[in-house]
Amino acid sequence: MNSQFTVIEAGSVERQYWRDIWRYRELLFFMAWRDILVRYKQTVVGVAWAVLKPLLTTFVFTFIFQGIAGMDSGPVPYALLVMAGMMPWNFFSVAVTESGNSLVSNAGMVSKVYFPRLIVPAASLLPSFVDLLISGVILAAMMAWYGVVPGWQIVFLPFFLLVAAGVAFGAGVWLSALMVRYRDVRFIIPFAVQLGFFVSGVAVASDQIPDKWRFWYSLNPMVGVIDGFRWALLGHGQSVYWPAFAVSIASVVLLVILGIVYFRRTERGFADVI
Repeated sequence: MNSQFTVIEAGSVERQYWRDIWRYRELLFFMAWRDILVRYKQTVVGVAWAVLKPLLTTFVFTFIFQGIAGMDSGPVPYALLVMAGMMPWNFFSVAVTESGNSLVSNAGMVSKVYFPRLIVPAASLLPSFVDLLISGVILAAMMAWYGVVPGWQIVFLPFFLLVAAGVAFGAGVWLSALMVRYRDVRFIIPFAVQLGFFVSGVAVASDQIPDKWRFWYSLNPMVGVIDGFRWALLGHGQSVYWPAFAVSIASVVLLVILGIVYFRRTERGFADVI
């Protein structure tokens, strides 16, 4: 009689966990597609808001900072400067908010069905690419209106998008795990996102920051991402402060690694406290 045995060795459970993420990849895409349908199917506000939010923000900022304050945006129209900054920021803010709430929103699945829980915040990241695509279409139309054509730098756009996804994923993994145990984190996330909007250079070009503060200012990973998007899409005098951006890359890698480590350490207790 043939018998099958499962031998559990040190580290084998961890290896199996990452294999399971690949095995459950269809669940990841299903959850992402579900979130997209919930957000956009049979709605008017969902699609309209994805268009109106960046447009209204760009209009208000252009009116206040350029029309009233007279801020200089260099050779690029200020409206394009803001819109190019809104693209990665909207992606990041939506992704972090949805990822942070993802485990609690899927409490029924988390508490009753086995699957690698890391799939949940990862799946919440994917629908944000839809908003990014919509913002990209708006920016393309604005660039055509102003007669601005992207240069060769646009080939680096996927790299900066990857960094933005890394920042969002790392922060979302941390927040989703924290929210399972501390539900008041859901009140902190909107405030942190709102605060981050003003300290990430969405409305101000980084070269407007005094040199003595620019390095420390650029340690915020999203500052480098926003500068990168502007440089890749607009060119025309836009620049990336590469020394600080290199540090930002290191901080993104550290954020993702530590976020996953914390998530894995707390994951086994999710079903008990969620």
